[in-house]
Amino acid sequence: MHRLFRFIMADKASYVYNEARRIYPDLAKHVRRTPLEASSFLGENVYLKLESEQITGSFKLRGACNKIFKVINEDPKAKEKGFTTASSGNHAKGCCMALKKIGAKGIIYVASTALKSKVDALKSYGVEVRLHGDDCMEAEVQARTDAQKLGMIYISPYNDIDVICGQATIGLEIYDTLPEVDAVFVPVGGGGLIAGIAAYLKQAKPSIKIIGCQPAASCVMYESIKAGKIIDIPSYDTLSDATAGGIEEGAVTFDFCRSLVDEWVMVSEKEISDAVYLILEKHHKLIEGAAGVSVASFLKTAQAYEGKNVVIISCGANIGMDQLKKIINDHT
Repeated sequence: MHRLFRFIMADKASYVYNEARRIYPDLAKHVRRTPLEASSFLGENVYLKLESEQITGSFKLRGACNKIFKVINEDPKAKEKGFTTASSGNHAKGCCMALKKIGAKGIIYVASTALKSKVDALKSYGVEVRLHGDDCMEAEVQARTDAQKLGMIYISPYNDIDVICGQATIGLEIYDTLPEVDAVFVPVGGGGLIAGIAAYLKQAKPSIKIIGCQPAASCVMYESIKAGKIIDIPSYDTLSDATAGGIEEGAVTFDFCRSLVDEWVMVSEKEISDAVYLILEKHHKLIEGAAGVSVASFLKTAQAYEGKNVVIISCGANIGMDQLKKIINDHT
């Protein structure tokens, strides 16, 4: 990797690290410090970071709150302008909660393939929900376009340094609780979560291994990293709907992933289903498909991490009832 690129990315990672530490005291007033729970069922010295127990059922609340509160602080007219965003549901829920706290309006763009349970949950916040496109990237493009037309402020689910800094506070909590951590398994869609966690932890302890985890049915980031640029490839139906879809052209997360992620693991739909069921059966915890991706990725490579202190990011718990019923039926 080119020396100049390494220098630039080290500087960006340093910024994320310092910003996460700066914003955390205020952000902690609005988000839950989630448990880091040991898992004897997954292995000795293996821990689940339960963002699935975040207030909105997903880590996305952190980035949404950080971005929206920052915009409001910097632009007094932002509340009147209103906000738009695009999401499979989790980022949108985070934005809805942040907007409710400050009394601002918003329009949420959701792919037509999103789970009905997530769409209904968004509508319960009193915001306008618009269905557009077949995946998250198409919804993102429309949300940006309409924001420009309507004079509103677009909040990206991942392609924004302030959102990344919000997600980086997960890394802060992990290192604060378990400084001896050796490896972290992180589910990846657009890359905001892994960019923040990797930037923070690599600054705190460079030897930590960051493992990117994706469903084989929708692994755009992994294929883009292999290609050396963001590429447009098909995504297929997956239990991990929260990570499914393409990546916005020019996304800042791409370079974070290219420079800070040490390994990649792809998992099948059966492996994701097995992981969701395992956590439900053994831990009595409900997790969504995207969280199942990181659990499944660890199980697939567990032998390589024997004797290591491993953290698995359980990123959310917003799974549809139909999905959950099918997973349970398939395992009973």
